[in-house]
Amino acid sequence: MARLVLLAASAALSAGAWLAPAPSRARAAVRGGAVCMGSTADFKTGLTIEMENSVWKVMEFLHVKPGKGAAFVRSKLKNVIDGRTLEKTWRAGESFEDAQVDKADMTFSYIDGDDHVFMNMETFEEERIPTSSIDKATYLKEEDTIQVLFWKGKAIDVQVPKTVTLKVTEAVPGAKGNTAQGRTEKPVTLETGAEVMVPMFIEEGEAIRIDTDTNKYLGRSND
Repeated sequence: MARLVLLAASAALSAGAWLAPAPSRARAAVRGGAVCMGSTADFKTGLTIEMENSVWKVMEFLHVKPGKGAAFVRSKLKNVIDGRTLEKTWRAGESFEDAQVDKADMTFSYIDGDDHVFMNMETFEEERIPTSSIDKATYLKEEDTIQVLFWKGKAIDVQVPKTVTLKVTEAVPGAKGNTAQGRTEKPVTLETGAEVMVPMFIEEGEAIRIDTDTNKYLGRSND
């Protein structure tokens, strides 16, 4: 009988370990697994790589195939920790170490000095990220839920959606005759403070969609 009890307890412990929350298991797998490698063929804007014991984001890149000599890739990298930029040339196909980054949904709470402050709505813990480290900070609206990126337990960046919908708070009225004079766009200010160019017919109070990669107007929210 005692042996059966011990076997049952052991089985329960094993099941409990396996049923640990999925994010914890995922992080353990990432931290304990082999280092993930990529090559210049994997480059894309926003990709994070680990180099010089820090995290760098690919801001720009260009594959070059000269008439003579080996192909190479020019890149512009940004250090996600301290904001430094670096122009680096890679051999075509050269490998790099992927940054092992964790993600968590958090709410953008407020701006405090030079920092954007995000809150975990389950634990109410706050994380601060320098505004200068967030490439699309002007598109973040308070109370938005956003994915915060962590490297070695430190919040380093956020993933701003490619498309956002925001309200126009300031817009010069589209004057008659502007289109005839060749003017088809005007600048407006959005509720987050971002400034974009929009068609002349857009007015204050309208909600519009913006491509955050290009800062381009995509249409009214109900289009």
